[in-house]
Amino acid sequence: MSSLFTLSILQSALELGCIYALVALALFISFSILNIADLSTDGCFTLGCAVGAMVTLSGHPYLALFAAMGAGVCAGFVTAFLQTRMGVPSILAGIIVNTGLYTVNIAVMGFSSNVNLFASDTIFSLAKEKLPYGWYADWYKLLIALVIVIIIGAILSLFLNTRLGLSIRATGDNEHMVRASSINPLFMITVGLCVANALTALSGAILGQYQKSCDINLGTGMVTIALASLIIGETLVGKGSMFKRITGVILGSCFYRFIVALALRMNVPAEALKLVSAVIVAIAISFPYLKEKSSFYRQRSNNQNAYRKEGGTHAGH
Repeated sequence: MSSLFTLSILQSALELGCIYALVALALFISFSILNIADLSTDGCFTLGCAVGAMVTLSGHPYLALFAAMGAGVCAGFVTAFLQTRMGVPSILAGIIVNTGLYTVNIAVMGFSSNVNLFASDTIFSLAKEKLPYGWYADWYKLLIALVIVIIIGAILSLFLNTRLGLSIRATGDNEHMVRASSINPLFMITVGLCVANALTALSGAILGQYQKSCDINLGTGMVTIALASLIIGETLVGKGSMFKRITGVILGSCFYRFIVALALRMNVPAEALKLVSAVIVAIAISFPYLKEKSSFYRQRSNNQNAYRKEGGTHAGH
């Protein structure tokens, strides 16, 4: 059992957890705050990776992150436009954009199904050269990913507490009330989806530089992974301030990656990981309901036992 918990497994889980946490934060904005099921996440993640990879190949790894975010904003705007201006339901809008992004992504990649970055500098390789040698020399990837996710998390927390951010949150709670308050809910939905897709694309760009490659099918199942991280985080941390909820999402992403790493360590076939993700999501979503039901049945059992004891006492008298 001790061989399952190794330092390398923990390190890999934390690195990937921090990178995928950005997608979970994107889903936090669209799903938890705006109450919109954005199914364009898979294609947008690959879009960010593809754009980031091509810009990295041209020798600009830092610019690649901003270029990927810009591409994500465009994808989010198209999704929002279909919803708010064309009357397309949110789920269908996400499916339409996700389908169209497949062609866009493969075009960005030069009509190749994969791109290799092994000969290019990345933010990780450049950081490794600048960091002084020490005990943390082998943890430079985690340091970079952690710094990025902390900065993004802090900015997002501040943004959602601004006037614009509060309007976005209010739109998700009650769109009719927001409209009655002279706030344009269509604009708020557009801003929210643009921010969410920018984070998704940024995550894809960072992952592409992390693994030094980009594949056209990289984003498959990303909605499930992000949803699992989001639900786990909300289950572990619960409701509270925006900073607390964002921290929970990041922790949930790391915990999810740790579960996946353990599953791989236990020789679970890689092809079965999607099933593992689906099971984790189902358990995480059902946990609050099952906990409430368990508490209800426990209380009812206690009441019945107390009633029997009371009945026995009266019978004795």
